[in-house]
Amino acid sequence: MVLLDGKETSKKIQEELKEKVDQLKKEGKKIPHLAAIIVGDNGASLTYVNAKVKACEKVGFESTLIKLSESTTEEQLMKRVKSMNENPDIDGYIVQLPLPKHINETKITMAIDPAKDVDGFHPENVGRMALGMPCFLPATPAGIMELLKRYEVPTEGKHCVVIGRSHIVGSPMAMLMWRNELPGNATVTITHSRTQNLKELCLQADIIVAALGKAEFLTAEMVKEGAAIIDVGITRVEDTSKKSGYRLLGDVKFDEVAAKASFITPVPGGVGPMTIASLMINTLKAIEMKELI
Repeated sequence: MVLLDGKETSKKIQEELKEKVDQLKKEGKKIPHLAAIIVGDNGASLTYVNAKVKACEKVGFESTLIKLSESTTEEQLMKRVKSMNENPDIDGYIVQLPLPKHINETKITMAIDPAKDVDGFHPENVGRMALGMPCFLPATPAGIMELLKRYEVPTEGKHCVVIGRSHIVGSPMAMLMWRNELPGNATVTITHSRTQNLKELCLQADIIVAALGKAEFLTAEMVKEGAAIIDVGITRVEDTSKKSGYRLLGDVKFDEVAAKASFITPVPGGVGPMTIASLMINTLKAIEMKELI
């Protein structure tokens, strides 16, 4: 069994990006600038956004973090988005999800300039991805693809089962896996809450991407010998023995599934760090793509 170490791979990618940024500085060119807007005090979102800011510092990017209160109105947030779109110094930015319930996430996503949409959520970027055109790929699926590539996980001609159909992970992951590229060229089955024969489908899978947000859902009895397992889920579970008061679990029952898997991602330290690395890659790409989008 090979552990797909997202933490170490992300570190290597950040080192590669730093070299590119250092070269940009030597040439007197613009340094990538990533901005993030966060609304409210969601603990997980704050932790994630702060990790992005730290990653920017490591690679030499400029970064801006805008924290807005939970009471921020949709109109106020739209004004912030407009100012980000119009600011030539900012190459890419994200509006951290989830947003408070009184704000329409789709409306905000649609308002983001596709050329600065480094999360890859805007319909224009999604459409470009579907057509194989230059675009920003959604950070989490792109991070997974990078992990598969660097560990040389076989995907061509393989059967990939994606559990979960969200627009953030499941749907774009399926699209990337079936594209005529490597990694990719897989036969993909998307499963979800209405799938009736999920266990049977998983037992046929050479690759399983678990992205449903249910702790330890995928068990050994659902996995065939030698399958590659990608665990996207992350759930906080109360644990008084931990200083934090909780521990993190993925969608995969790691210990028992790892015994059967050929490749597997840990939680934490697997997909999460790769998501941040992908965001950094997209921010650098934002400068390179200004004439393409």
